[in-house]
Amino acid sequence: MSGKFIVVEGLEGAGKSSVMSLITAILTASGKTVQQTREPGGTPMAEAIRDCVKQNWQETVAEQTELMLMYAARVQLLTNRIQPALKRGEWVVGDRHDLSSQAYQGGGRGIDREIMAQLKAVALKGFSPDLTLLLDVDPVVGLERARGRGELDRIEMAGLAFFERTRARYLELAGQDDRIVVINAMQSMEEVHADVKRCIKEFIA
Repeated sequence: MSGKFIVVEGLEGAGKSSVMSLITAILTASGKTVQQTREPGGTPMAEAIRDCVKQNWQETVAEQTELMLMYAARVQLLTNRIQPALKRGEWVVGDRHDLSSQAYQGGGRGIDREIMAQLKAVALKGFSPDLTLLLDVDPVVGLERARGRGELDRIEMAGLAFFERTRARYLELAGQDDRIVVINAMQSMEEVHADVKRCIKEFIA
């Protein structure tokens, strides 16, 4: 039996890490074998690409460069970890997947939708998560939470307008796909976790 791929999405400061841990605990308690992944990253090569994407370079990082690096890391993760795990019947919980590129590079950076669609088709060949939880947070609140964790990386320093465009694209795409569930991440952590628990238990059932 094939496993399932569940993805947690959201802006910086949305609370993805705690939700990832919660989902993993629920799935494990129900008898599933679970792997966690993150994007970009998750394999040695993909982690090296992550470092490349995140750091502040003393040169202009072209939007197309950022986009293609994201997909290069994603294909490595998909090929080496996600698809093999699913074939073994394991469940995979991912910190970000393709929806991030559609929102960040497509919405935030403003890269043409047709280019986004073509690259997605070439890289993923129709692969998609079974369930995505989008933790929706106001960018002002999310960035303030992110700053509280420490120094911001190159993408996190893109500015408020960038994250407002990213959030708008996230919500637009969520409204077009019934496999994406929007969770209000402006609630207390207890309320967010209660919503996540309900969603995951319904999905398992």
